[in-house]
Amino acid sequence: MLGQMKSEYAPEEQVFYPDLSFSTRANVRDARIYDWAGMDYENYWAEEAKKLHWYQPWNKILEWQSPFAQWFVGGKLNACVNCVDRHLNSWYRNKAAIIFEGEPGDQVVLTYQDLHREVSKFANVLRGLGVAKGDVVTIYMPMIPEAVIAMLACARIGAPHSLVFGGFSAEALRDRIQDAEAKVVVTTDGSWRRGKSIPLKQNVDNALVSCPSVEKVVVVRRTGCDIYMEPNRDVFYHELMKEAPLTCEPEVMDAEDTLFILYTSGTTGKPKGIVHTTGGYLTGVTSTHRNLFDLKEDDIYWCTADIGWITGHSYIVYGPLANGATVFIYEGAPDYPERDRFWELIEKYRVSIFYTAPTAIRLFMKWGESYPQSRDLSSLRLLGSVGEPINPEAWLWYHKHIGGERCPIVDTWWQTETGSVMVAPLPGLTPTKPGSATMSLPGIAADVVNELGEPVKAGESGYLVIKKPWPSMLRTIYKDPQRYVDQYWSRFEGMYFTGDGARRDKDGYIWVLGRVDDVINVSGHRIGTAEVESALVEHPAVAEAAVIGRSHELKGQAVSAFVTLREGIAWAPELEKDLKSYVAKKIGGLARPEEIICTWELPKTRSGKIMRRLLKDIAEGRTLGDTSTLADASVINQLIRQMEA
Repeated sequence: MLGQMKSEYAPEEQVFYPDLSFSTRANVRDARIYDWAGMDYENYWAEEAKKLHWYQPWNKILEWQSPFAQWFVGGKLNACVNCVDRHLNSWYRNKAAIIFEGEPGDQVVLTYQDLHREVSKFANVLRGLGVAKGDVVTIYMPMIPEAVIAMLACARIGAPHSLVFGGFSAEALRDRIQDAEAKVVVTTDGSWRRGKSIPLKQNVDNALVSCPSVEKVVVVRRTGCDIYMEPNRDVFYHELMKEAPLTCEPEVMDAEDTLFILYTSGTTGKPKGIVHTTGGYLTGVTSTHRNLFDLKEDDIYWCTADIGWITGHSYIVYGPLANGATVFIYEGAPDYPERDRFWELIEKYRVSIFYTAPTAIRLFMKWGESYPQSRDLSSLRLLGSVGEPINPEAWLWYHKHIGGERCPIVDTWWQTETGSVMVAPLPGLTPTKPGSATMSLPGIAADVVNELGEPVKAGESGYLVIKKPWPSMLRTIYKDPQRYVDQYWSRFEGMYFTGDGARRDKDGYIWVLGRVDDVINVSGHRIGTAEVESALVEHPAVAEAAVIGRSHELKGQAVSAFVTLREGIAWAPELEKDLKSYVAKKIGGLARPEEIICTWELPKTRSGKIMRRLLKDIAEGRTLGDTSTLADASVINQLIRQMEA
């Protein structure tokens, strides 16, 4: 079983209660919502769904034939209409839907009326290129307004979109296009990254050598770099939009029609095409966005995720726009041209809600608090965390130096597969604990169970599961329903297995420990890598940490740690010894790292996710896996030299 070890410290003892001035104005301030959703969760979700625009109401809330679900059976709607058209009958038509700033400093503001016009035109462009309901469109673009326009245009005409992160290689793009059998690809000539143009169109050209399903490529001019345009296949976005009609009748979609496919990593190495449908997904993301972020009419909302990931789908596009939010989008890196770029943008646009990743927060910590202190962040009223468990020290730094000790933090746990947030605090109701995502949201039945599928006792660790279907859940893996069953529903009967380990504390709060395959088995004791990482970054010398299990002749596995240090700190044998002792003191002797490797940077994707599998390959002396998404390949070369020294 997971987590046999007992931690020698108890971060759950530190509790932050909602501020009364926030709670009295919060969208959700009555704790009875948990009781109602628990006793009658189908009708709870039906009430949330009624807040959307439906052409035709459903005749059944849930059809559940485990493990396959249908929500709002018989209901008809359109996701684009819910995100755009329904706001045009009020003053919202003149409200900013998207505020964009590019890395070079260019700016665009689109009102909901503007967005409706641009989306309708591009929907007509797609129809003119032969895209019909059910045809898949691949979108391979940077964080620019045209990416949102392309997504919504697909939704308008019933064409499932498949976004591919702009940092993926031509090979990764090819695999996803082939699996989805995409008919059209929408891309840009390039994208800006730290002052350089990244050649996206060139990657598309290389990928399409073996993608016979693609008939047309639409190219947005972004960086102005030289590109090759294949005759009779490649067309420029701006030229097509010039001639496109201004109005486009939306397709009436069934609640269970596919809205999009999004590929995520699989244990087999083959990406999994996660299928999300229209009615349930839109209900889940709209409800959670409104309640979690306590959305108000005058908020400026910024989620720093890339649009190519599920966070971008759910909490940049569909959830916020369906709620009529003003969404800020930024194209570039947080440290270009200076390390205060994010804080400069918050000051400039008076951002009030900020949703980012623990990896980014720890990077900001490494740079020091002088950067946020140099900017006016008083417009912020709520902070969020997403992507991985946040360690208590990062939570507290975020609370103090970004939130000014006045902003509630919603630490959210969810997955590509869940579609929307599953475990998180409601900011006007839930006391928070640094490092814990707290508890299931209303209408969600998350639990921590042991090997037998039984709920664990307080203080014990186990496996994070979801015991009831929920509206935004994935419906299947594209073209592979058996893999869907095997991957998510075979471990525990009738329960969705998340693949994550978790611990329940004495108050019932959930502490996510990371992936079960990110658990190290040391002499028969299973240690969560996230717990060791959290202990390491609590040390005042450490900025970031990544922990893996390395094969060990006696122990089976040993803990190997990779760290970056805060500025001004020098690496020394004494520091390594101190860090090992620090971990042993915080967690226990079995968690003491066998080795600690200091590096100037950890290998990360362009979205900031640490690539622990590459660290494992290096530590084990194996041939490296796919490195196409690395932000900086030189980091790997440096680590290899260190390990060989």
